[in-house]
Amino acid sequence: MARHLVTSALPYINGIKHLGNMVGSMLPADVYSRYLRLRGHDVLYICATDEHGTPAELAAKAAGTSVAEFCAQAHDAQKAVYDGFELAFDHFGRSSSHQNVEITQHFARKLWENGFIEERAISQVYSPVDGRFLPDRYVEGTCPHCGYDKARGDQCENCTRVLDPTDLLEPRSAISGSTELEIRETKHLFLLQSKLQHEVEAWVARHEADWPQLSSSIARKWLTEGLHDRAITRDLDWGVPVPADTWPELAAEGKVFYVWFDAPIEYIGATKEWADAAPDGETRDWKSWWYEADDTVRYTQFMAKDNVPFHTVMFPATELGVREPWKKVDVVKGFNWLTYYGGKFSTSQKRGIFTDAALETLPADYWRYFLIANAPESDDSSFTWEHFAATVNKDLADTLGNFVNRVLSFSRKRFGDEVPAGATAGEAEARLGEEIARLLTEYEEHMDTLQYRKAAAALRALWSAGNSYLEEKAPWLEIKTNPDGAALTLRTAMNLIHLYAIVSEPLIPTSAAAMRGAFALEADTATWVTPEEAKSLTTIQPGTPFTVPPVLFAKITDEDLESYRERFGGSDA
Repeated sequence: MARHLVTSALPYINGIKHLGNMVGSMLPADVYSRYLRLRGHDVLYICATDEHGTPAELAAKAAGTSVAEFCAQAHDAQKAVYDGFELAFDHFGRSSSHQNVEITQHFARKLWENGFIEERAISQVYSPVDGRFLPDRYVEGTCPHCGYDKARGDQCENCTRVLDPTDLLEPRSAISGSTELEIRETKHLFLLQSKLQHEVEAWVARHEADWPQLSSSIARKWLTEGLHDRAITRDLDWGVPVPADTWPELAAEGKVFYVWFDAPIEYIGATKEWADAAPDGETRDWKSWWYEADDTVRYTQFMAKDNVPFHTVMFPATELGVREPWKKVDVVKGFNWLTYYGGKFSTSQKRGIFTDAALETLPADYWRYFLIANAPESDDSSFTWEHFAATVNKDLADTLGNFVNRVLSFSRKRFGDEVPAGATAGEAEARLGEEIARLLTEYEEHMDTLQYRKAAAALRALWSAGNSYLEEKAPWLEIKTNPDGAALTLRTAMNLIHLYAIVSEPLIPTSAAAMRGAFALEADTATWVTPEEAKSLTTIQPGTPFTVPPVLFAKITDEDLESYRERFGGSDA
């Protein structure tokens, strides 16, 4: 089977992320990784905290601690939340790792040797009040393009345009708030993206057919506007140091690499972290995933649209410029925004539902299913508590949860704690098998092509097919005149439950485990059910002991909704 490398955009270190961040990168990457593993593929899912840049320094200052200590604590806090969402990373690393430092410095030296980095004197914002040059994110002001008054000196969060600090109107220091800023000369390293424009264009042209339109259109927009040389160093105390053996003067001044230079390299760095963390007796070859791996590895990245330019243009330019055979992405799955009642989720403005609060409110599977079923793929999607409750109640509680509960409860009541035998499968069961096979094929096709809303709809249709079969056969009536027929119906429905447990696992892993665990199978090693296998629905044999699991999904009541809106805000948020 194929080897699949999966990465999701690195969550930034300054605080717990919101649901928009979750659905725009890590959750869909986890769903895809789980699906691929179930299908028998060799999968490596890598992620990490993005720990460099000015926000980390500012957050550490606000917390009254060192940046290193702040990042270590924040990494553990984020990892705990992702564990709660059951994100099955193979490794969740840190961009401040020594592995990333080594590989980032290696990339920089190679780019320098190949003529794609040069040292330039530039004019930079200096704050006399703060006594320092201000890196781009230390300068805030009004975006000249859209008028957003909280734009940063590297990018406007509102319109996503890339900026330089000197572009901002009414600029101010993010440290002191001082508007008494000066422009002084200093030296920095520049990545000469302009010299790589044609190579990047050719690379994008070879790969964009496999990308969603969102990703390809963003890449094309940047390429049409032309790639500009970008400063890749900053005046910060925290970051990957400029190596003194190559740039002694800049190293002596304490220059570090720009976070957007080293962060994508951390995908490679984190893979080396994974390899270095191998337990005794196990050898992990990190380089086989990244070096000379074009023909052996399928690489898929997941991210929200504001990260797409850096991964479709800037990082590929970096990889092309080092003139070494590093693996480049095959598919960039970009997402639009998930909004909160039509307004943007925002970590910096603490607006929306944050992942730790979500887990405190309801189990992870509720969130996982809703977010995937409403993933912002072709356009933005909006979170409202009313829509969330309607989805959970209809799809999870009524369609799936009720099916599992009434089948197992009724069978135990009428036939005891073992799967009944009953009659031989008939025409209704044959029709059901054909329908399940068709829907399973549809589900697989959507998962393979990363169409999450359609995949969730196909999964929901699989669950609905079981309910339709149950309504058609009506075992609660059938048992009065044909006990063997009722037993067949229940046995078939139990096989559906086991099938649902397997194919639902990418979206709702906890509930899937509960469904699978209901049956005391001696060796339940099934990883997937092919459409052909699904037609027979005979995995669960008569005489298999079973239990009735606790209610999988509790309905969200009007009283619950009222309390959620009161806590998180509703339509007037």
